[in-house]
Amino acid sequence: MLKDIHLTFGGTPLLEGADLTIEQGERLCLVGRNGCGKSTLLKIAAGLIEPDRGERVLQTGKGVTYLSQEPDLSGFETTLDYAEAGLGPHDDLYRAQIYLTDLGLSGQEDPKTLSGGEARRAALARALAAKPDILLLDEPTNHLDLPVIEWLEAELNAMNAALVVISHDRRFLENVSKSTVWIYQGVTHKLPKSFAHFEQWRDEKVEQIELDRHKLDRKIVRELQWLQRGVTGRRKRNMGRLRRLNELRQARRDQKSMGGQVNITVSETGQSGKRVIEAENISKAYGDNTIVKNFSIRVQRGDRLGIVGANGAGKTTLLKMLIGKLEPDSGGVELGAKIELAALDQMRDALKPDWSLVDALTGRQGDSVTVGGKQKHVMGYMQDFLFSPEQANTPVHALSGGERGRLMLARAMAQPANLLVLDEPTNDLDLETLDLLQEMLSDFDGTVILVSHDRDFLDRVVTSVVIHEVDGAGPGQWREYPGGYTDMVMQRGDGVSARAAPKVEDKPLKSKKEASAKVNPPKLKLSYKEKYALETLPGKMEELSAEVEKLQAQMDDPDLYSRDPDGFTQTAKTLEAKSQELRAAEEQWLTLEMLREEIEDA
Repeated sequence: MLKDIHLTFGGTPLLEGADLTIEQGERLCLVGRNGCGKSTLLKIAAGLIEPDRGERVLQTGKGVTYLSQEPDLSGFETTLDYAEAGLGPHDDLYRAQIYLTDLGLSGQEDPKTLSGGEARRAALARALAAKPDILLLDEPTNHLDLPVIEWLEAELNAMNAALVVISHDRRFLENVSKSTVWIYQGVTHKLPKSFAHFEQWRDEKVEQIELDRHKLDRKIVRELQWLQRGVTGRRKRNMGRLRRLNELRQARRDQKSMGGQVNITVSETGQSGKRVIEAENISKAYGDNTIVKNFSIRVQRGDRLGIVGANGAGKTTLLKMLIGKLEPDSGGVELGAKIELAALDQMRDALKPDWSLVDALTGRQGDSVTVGGKQKHVMGYMQDFLFSPEQANTPVHALSGGERGRLMLARAMAQPANLLVLDEPTNDLDLETLDLLQEMLSDFDGTVILVSHDRDFLDRVVTSVVIHEVDGAGPGQWREYPGGYTDMVMQRGDGVSARAAPKVEDKPLKSKKEASAKVNPPKLKLSYKEKYALETLPGKMEELSAEVEKLQAQMDDPDLYSRDPDGFTQTAKTLEAKSQELRAAEEQWLTLEMLREEIEDA
């Protein structure tokens, strides 16, 4: 529990009386604008930062596990070493390997060679394997693909641990949260409902805050007019009114403004031709790895095309071929007439770490940028994207992830374009900035192609989705579906499929530890996952059995249907689902138990 937390950075108050209470089994999401103090409050909850003032209370014996936005794997030889280091003295070591395998890692990867997504998956394995009482996750979905995000949702919802999560992924927050804490003006406001109900509630709160501010302004005006009229009353009364006026003025000063909003305007150019991209039977392979095979598509002016697939499926490769940045091995791509392209690259490679914010926006070409065909001073353009004048000379490497995301948007939007290409544009952006980006893309007269793992963003923006087909389609198969991500799932029956995880035994051995961990093929033995299932299934079956009995007792009530027809129908559906889940668990346990006996008798 955090109570009345105050913290000031560089003379500017960040948290001013914030509270955070985490109950057993809580599913809480922490939301607010970039820079409002979400990550800082989470670090205070984890015991990593001491506040200037306030109280942190942790119940004796409760364990807290914290996942940072930027996990540090330095000092470990393998991802398995890193994951096991997060376990307690009484935790089972095999849990680390189970989670690494589930997350598509073998455990033998060298941390120094990991991509951002692989590092995030290793950190998740470490956090989940520890079986914490309280799990604090800061942007857990960043750099993860859709199969892993959906797996993580299911895993978190099945855990008994209390959860506090920060994320920009709306769909993820809706699926894992049961309550919402909003940080606004340094203070926390709690909504005892999931994130799905947050935005309407927030807008109502903001409207009330604005109304209160307006009332205070009018009160100050009235008091000031009273004093200026020179009323000849008792001196004591006059001085009392003056003190009241000064108190009102101080209260007004203490009220923070709503804060700026990102002002996103794309520098549109003349219209392109009606046909923007025509690709016919394009293919691309690297050695034996076929990325794209015989793919055809026509993109017309005004289309919003989303490209989805698991990490490593070849989304960026397909995108580069479509916009003429990469030659296909066979087939052809023809770009339409009068194409002006602006691109936002996923890895932000175009940003030089030692550049200042102004350098990055102007390319060191003067002190202005051209936006919408008009010259604009760089300082004003900075403020459109919520950068203060004091940040003008801040080097890029000192910016936060959200600030770098806004900077890349500012650079991309300043380029004259009628074709926008956005590769993972939602990474590190706060929800308000995402809203404005979505509105800008909706109003944009040109064409948009984007790669994203954000299901809600895809649903709000795109008119069709190209997905990497996996099951039974053969290598390199891509297909276009009309509508957003949800529409695509309804048409296919499922979403993005995960790629096959690497096998531990196929990796080259680097140490005696790895050699001892390697499975000996001739010897029959239970896998890590099978051992874990044997250990946990009895408890799960007991829980399911109790739920089935409780639901059956409700169904046995002869008056339930007449009293609550909808409740009767819902209870019947839930009873059937839980009964099926119980039967599946019993069958799985029986199969594994027979396998264990068979191995022991061998």
